[in-house]
Order: sequence, then structure tokens, then C-alpha cells
Amino acid sequence: MKLTSEILTALRQLMKNLPNNLGTISAYIIPSTDAHQSEYLAAHDERCAFVSGFDGSAGTAVVTETEALLWTDGRYYQQAGKQLDTNWKLMKDGLPSTPSIDTWLAKMLQPGSRVGVDANLITAAAWNPLQTSIKTGSCTLLAVTPNLVDLVWKEQPPAPHNQLLPLATIFTGHSVSEKLTVVREKMVEKRASVLVVSALDEIAWLLNLRGTDIDYNPVFFAYVIVTLEDLHLFVDETKIVPSILEHFRENGVEVRVHAYDDMHRVLQQLALASPHLVWVSSGSSYALVMLIPEEKRFHDITPINLMKAVKNATEAQGMRNCHVRDGVALCQYFAWLERTIAAGTPVTEISGATELERCRSCQQHYKGLSFATISASGPNGSIIHYHPLPETNRPINDQEIYLCDSGAQYLDGTTDVTRTVHFGKPSDEEIRAFTHVLKGQIALSTATFPRRVKGQFLDTIARKALWDIGLDYSHGTGHGIGHYLNVHEGPMGIGIRLMPNDPGLEENMFLSNEPGYYKDGKFGIRIEDIVQVTTADVGTNFDGRGALTFHTVTMCPIQTRLIDVTLLTLREREHLNNYHRRVYETLTPLLREANDQETLAWLERETRPI
Repeated sequence: MKLTSEILTALRQLMKNLPNNLGTISAYIIPSTDAHQSEYLAAHDERCAFVSGFDGSAGTAVVTETEALLWTDGRYYQQAGKQLDTNWKLMKDGLPSTPSIDTWLAKMLQPGSRVGVDANLITAAAWNPLQTSIKTGSCTLLAVTPNLVDLVWKEQPPAPHNQLLPLATIFTGHSVSEKLTVVREKMVEKRASVLVVSALDEIAWLLNLRGTDIDYNPVFFAYVIVTLEDLHLFVDETKIVPSILEHFRENGVEVRVHAYDDMHRVLQQLALASPHLVWVSSGSSYALVMLIPEEKRFHDITPINLMKAVKNATEAQGMRNCHVRDGVALCQYFAWLERTIAAGTPVTEISGATELERCRSCQQHYKGLSFATISASGPNGSIIHYHPLPETNRPINDQEIYLCDSGAQYLDGTTDVTRTVHFGKPSDEEIRAFTHVLKGQIALSTATFPRRVKGQFLDTIARKALWDIGLDYSHGTGHGIGHYLNVHEGPMGIGIRLMPNDPGLEENMFLSNEPGYYKDGKFGIRIEDIVQVTTADVGTNFDGRGALTFHTVTMCPIQTRLIDVTLLTLREREHLNNYHRRVYETLTPLLREANDQETLAWLERETRPI
């Protein structure tokens, strides 16, 4: 728990006397994002964590003259409760009793108050309703520059400037030139002559480049503007070394390189000069959007976002291939873990995660982890986005459930998988909960649905088995996943919350399927696979819309020790047995080639039919 009194005092002093003679504000909003609206941040941009002590990936802090509040969702209730000191009040977003930030501000502030926020850190889509709501309380929303947290953060880490990494077309499937042709066709359809690209994963995908500016996310800090004639890249110019210039030549494009900080100036110039619309996502920062004359703004999800979500044939094959290699590493880890515990050798959450990373690092095309491994024993498993630290590190043993949510980056794809296991005798409560999580997971993985149905409508399928016994989970059921990119990728997803940009599911989208159950302070259960959207081989096509289903690409057994087989239907048992047979037949040749007899014996036992 971080002590925040001095930080809050310094911040409140600035709020009373803003830089640039902007006057005074009564409240300051601190989002947990960066200027590109990234979910995961470089250390330089962890402003919410610096101010509050809460370092989860989703949270918004609000500081007033007398109060400090943090809004976060159900994934982080426990974590925030442990990390916030007594200066802070936790606002459990998503509960009926918790007001939204704008509702709270409109109610609590005096008429005439001003609310400040860094316009680079809030999207245009969020700014407009916030401003409207605050106005109902006769208050004003103010864009504050520079960022106040930066001014009080004396030891703020520097912004990263790491090298760019070219990705060959044998992995991407399409050259930059081919991608740009499609993008410009979409621009012409929408009568736009300028396209603004601010999301880091979209930029990396478009340019067939990767980076290391944000841990676990192979992206780099940059902006892109596409016109019908030019491709503008705004980036630290020291990154444009000869190998990157050669990469652009091989991809058939000429790139106009600008300094990263020139983005606002050049965008304003191009927007003013454009005879047509300027296409900008409402998910871009308000600071960027405001540079475009209102009559020229075309707000819509970028064509790059949609193109990236639907994997091409090369990307789809790479995703399947990397999950096979990842499955080998996972099986080696769980087999090792079981042997180690049985032998009485101490193993902890941290040492276990380290061994899993070692197993993955031996696989072809491995580039690193896709997120910090959630290696959680016993009560730590009930913290949904837990990751072990020295002060929280627990032993993994045969007395408690162990939840392991992990993933890796490979040149040909990204993985994310959760398995929940018990190396001893699980309780009846744990077995009952696990079995109903599994029933929901199978229900979703075997669902048949119309093409372009939105993921939100599938969420209940995964929850119903849990709802039937009065249980639920407070996170989404599925997220998109990138191709050697961010482990969480939009615009589609499966969850209770509305995703306004969800275009509907179609072939070659890849998503997670991950229902769970968490008993606070006791245990956590989650079963997560990555699934590929494929054409369904059924007798109906939903009146011409087309029928789709999911194909599981994750290759790792689901522990049958935790299953009450009497609770499964014949169809559910057949599905699990068929999946385990496929896992066994897929991984056995690779384990034999590696002469890994111990893992092979473990795999054979774990995939026996039930």
C-alpha cells in the first residue's frame, strides 16, 4: 500500500493555481491510459498508479479539494481494496449503487465549479457525455495543459525510445502497400481524404512493424496519418535506421517521417487543407479530434481496426501454429509442477511462473510473454488480475486450487490461456463450481450463431450454467486477441457491457472463451481457451446470413480431477473427450520428437476419456 498524502497535497496545490494562468479547478480526473488510449502502459504513463497506488489496467482517479476516489470494475475490487490507502475511497464501477464519475461530479460540486482533465488522455467519445453531464450541475469541463501529475511526479520514468522491429510478410501475409490499398479504398467510400491513426496496435499492424515500448505489448509510440497520396509517420526519428528504410522499400511504400511531437501541428494543417472529410475514431483523444474542423470530422472506427481483427490466411495459420507450440510448453510446465509438488520440493507462485516462462522460451519464434503471468494459489486466485509479488508470493501445493493465466508473444501469433488445477483432493464446493464453469465454457465453444451477431448476445450462453446455481463472475467472457500484438484486442468481444464498435463476429476473428468463478479470500476458477470463428457445418444458414461457430486453438488439457462427471450431459462429455483426443494427437509427435517422456506420460493420463 502506497502512502499518498504528500502527492495529493502537491496536486491540490496545483489545482488551486493552474499553470498557464488557467485559474482554479475543483476536481481533477486522472485516467489510467496514455495519449494513444492504451490499456497497458509504459512506466512513464502510469499516472493513476503514481497518484493512487492502484496499478490495475482499468481505473480512473478523481481528486477534489477534500476527497480522492478511484473507479474500477469487478476485476479489480480486491486488488484496489488492498492497494489504496486511507486517503482514497474505492468506487466499485458496475454495481447498481455506484454512481458514474460524471453523475458523482454533477451532484457533489458547487455550481460554477470547473473540472480539469488532460485532453490527451480522454477520448472524444468520453469527453462529450462527461461535459454534458457536468453542465447539468452548472459546472464546466476544462482541458488542462500540461498534465498536473507530471508536474508533481519528480522521479517520473522517461518515455521509452526503443528500436523498431520489422515483421516479414511470411508472418504478416500482406505487405504494407497491399494494406494501404484497401485502407484508401475504404477512405474513398467514405469520402475521406485524411485518416488519423492513433492506436498503437493499429499502427504496428499497418506498417508490419513491432516494438518494445510497452512491456508485453509489441508496439511503439507513434502516430500515422494516411492521405490518398501520402503515408505520414510521427515517431522518434532516431528509430528510422537503415533496416527500417529497407523494410519500407521491401513493402512497397514511401513514408514521410516526422518527429513524434509534430503530430498535432501537421494534423491541423492537413485537416484545414483537406477538401474532403477527415476520418478519425471517436476512440482517439479529444485533443486530436479538436484539431479537426467540426464540419470535416468523420467519426467512425478506422478501417485498420476492422482489418486487423479479421486475420488473413497467413495470420490465422500462424495463430493456430503458435498455440500448438504454446501447448507443448504448458504441458511441460504442468507436468513438471505436478512432479515437483509430489516430490515435496518447494515451489511458489513466482518460481512456478519463472519455470513456465522458461518452457515457453524454448519454443520456436518466441519473443516474450504477452502479459505478466497470473500464477495464483489458493486465496490469491480470487483476485481476478492478480500477479505474484515477493510480499504476496504463496507456495503452490496439493492443498489448494492453483489458477494459472498466462500467454506468450511469438512471431506468428499471440497466446492467452488459463488452466485451473488441484494437485490433491479438491473440496466438493470447488468441484461443483469448476464443473459449472466448464459447462458454460463448453456451451460457448459449441454454440452456433448467425454471422455478424454481436458478441454481447453470446455472453449469457457462458454464464447460464453458473446462474442456474446462483453463481456469476465480474469480468467479460471473451476478448479479441492480436496477431503478435496486444493480448486484448477490439473491436469485438463477448461480455455484458455494450461494445459500441463491435462489428459482429465473422470468420477468422480470434477471441478468448473464459468464464470463471471467484470466492473472495478462498479460491479462483477460470478456464480460458482462444477460439477461432469458423463456418459452422450445420443444416441451417440463418436465412442466408450464414452460420458460424468456434474452433478451439488452445492445446492444453482441462483437469478432469476437478470435474463432477455426473453433472455433465452426454454432449458435454463427448465434447471434452474429443477435445482431449485432439490435444493428445496434436502434441504427442512434438513431445516424442523432444524425447520428453515425462510430459508425454502426463499428457496421456490427463487426456483419458471420462
